[in-house]
Amino acid sequence: MMKKLLIVYYSYTGGTAQMVEAAATAGQGEDGTAICVIRAEDCQPDDMLSADGYIFATPENLAAIAGVMKAFFDRCYYPLLGKIEGRPYAAMICAGSDGTNAKAQLERIATGWRLKKVIDTLIICTHAQTEEAILAPKTIPQVDCNRCAETGATLSAGLAIGVF
Repeated sequence: MMKKLLIVYYSYTGGTAQMVEAAATAGQGEDGTAICVIRAEDCQPDDMLSADGYIFATPENLAAIAGVMKAFFDRCYYPLLGKIEGRPYAAMICAGSDGTNAKAQLERIATGWRLKKVIDTLIICTHAQTEEAILAPKTIPQVDCNRCAETGATLSAGLAIGVF
């Protein structure tokens, strides 16, 4: 039976989108798992219910997950409470500084859903600290894209063989 890995993300300057592309491309290489990528503003509870596992990817904005990602969680949290428990997830943060607060916020939401974190949350730091650097389009280094690809491939493979 084909498993479904849902990647829910938001990207403003392109960094998170590059991370998601790397994870999705690597995940598609696994027989037995279908990858579905959906922007946070478009994701609905039914999309979450139809998936077997998740990757959540967001930029860090003002030491928190991006507002669009927060709106996704706000919209889907209660309709899914008690309905997706035990499903595996991973998360990726595109941070300008350290990303730890965004990571904590996202992981707390996932804990409330009783999701199972199967891969440590990946924080990719762009070191964007000035207004110009923060608002500029991002280019994620290949070494970091490789780390994102590993996240996608690992979760996809784990779903396909039933480890998660």
